[in-house]
This record gives sequence, C-alpha cells and structure tokens, in this order.
Amino acid sequence: MNAPGHTNVAGGLDQTYDAHFYEDLASEVRGSAEVIVPIVVDLLRPQSVLDIGCGRGTWLDVFRRHGVTDVVGVDGAHVARDDLEIPPDAFIAHDLREPVALDRRFDLAVSLEVAEHLAPVAAAGFVASLVAHAPAVLFSAAIPFQGGAGHVHERWPSYWADVFQSHGYVALDIVRPAVWHDERVAFWYAQNTLLYVRDVPPGVTPAAIGAVRDLVHPALHIRERTAAKRPPAPPSLRRALRDARAAAARALRRRTSTTRTTTR
Repeated sequence: MNAPGHTNVAGGLDQTYDAHFYEDLASEVRGSAEVIVPIVVDLLRPQSVLDIGCGRGTWLDVFRRHGVTDVVGVDGAHVARDDLEIPPDAFIAHDLREPVALDRRFDLAVSLEVAEHLAPVAAAGFVASLVAHAPAVLFSAAIPFQGGAGHVHERWPSYWADVFQSHGYVALDIVRPAVWHDERVAFWYAQNTLLYVRDVPPGVTPAAIGAVRDLVHPALHIRERTAAKRPPAPPSLRRALRDARAAAARALRRRTSTTRTTTR
C-alpha cells in the first residue's frame, strides 16, 4: 500500500506512515505486485513507469525486475531515502496535495491505494496529474468503509471511472478477474485495481471495457464480520496502572472526607 503526502499534512505523515507502517505491509505489497505487474507488462509492454504515491518503491522495483528500465517514484518527504527499494535518484519528494508536473511522459503511470489519503477537493487534480504523464494508468483507491490509516476520501471505483472518463480515459477491468481468488494478492488490490487507458490495446475482450462494477472482496467482508464479533481487547498495562491510581485517589478522598465529617 503506497502512502502519499508530505510531513506537513495534518496529523503528520511522518507519524502515520512511519517505518512500522511500511514494514507491516511489506510482504502483502510485494506479493501483490509480483502477481499484478506481469499482467500489466504483458498487455502494455511499458519501458517507462511513473508511480505517484510510491511509498518505498516496491511496485517500481517489481516493474524493474520485469524489464522496465526507466522508473520514477513520487511521494512525500516522509519516505526515508535509506529505505527506498529503487535508486535514490529515481525518487522525487513532493506534496501530493499539489499537482505533479515532471515535464515528461511515461508509458504507464501507477497510483495504488493513494487517492483515499487525499482530501476530496484534491481528487480531480490528482487524476489530472496521472493522465498528464501517461496514456495508461494503473489505479486503485479504497472503497467506502474499507478502513485504513489516514483514509479521508473513500469512494467506489465507479466514482474514479467517471473522473478518468472526463479526461477521455476508459476503464479496463482486466486485473480484478485475474487475481480475485489469488491469495498472494492483498484484497484491497484485488478489489480496487483497474487500468485506465486512452486507447484500448489489442487483445482486451469487449466485456472488460468500459463498465465498472463496484465490488466488495470476500476478505474485507470477513474481516469486518470477524472484527464485529471479537471481544474487546484487554486494557493496556499503562491504562490499567492509570485507572488503579485514579481509583486509589478517589478512595483516599472518600476516607479523608469521612474522617473530617466524623471529627466535627
């Protein structure tokens, strides 16, 4: 999962998207990329890929391993350069609330699980930045009630399809059917990933073109149902000690009050 933005966003992305955030998701992100990237490469044969909201650059690293020699990743300054999985000179620090303008074109632009982290007012400009850089965009964003760190704008794929359509880009639903039941792919990618193109490449079946279905992956449904039935977590030691101190203080106040009343 790629985390966008800059450290001056409210709440501090350096706190929300710290090393633990990326490490917790590392295996799911790479495992998903290793399944999805070959599908996209086989269809488009890109030689250059831009990832806006690239995180540590895991997806770009997988694209490189599949023969893409020219990669560029854009994300906030909160991403530590020592943690990058792409060459440091392939990374550009940028506040994703602002338009991205690199003055060049790529064969493919990528933005996966990023747009939901940006305020609704930034949605149109964010998509405009993507289409300005490539004739094809691999895109996913969290659906309503998907949940996640820093999500402020969860929308259905059909919403984003309309935004891309306003730029003349048509949706190709080729990734989701191919990976829906693949356990190597995290449910959020299997559920949300669509390819948007200005021109439909050869070999795409008519059924995959245009119409976008809003889907909920079974894994998300099960996660939510399981969470609803899960008993409350036990209090932390710190909270338990704090509550014990507060209870002791209240008891002492009651005893003191009783003593004063008795001696009067």
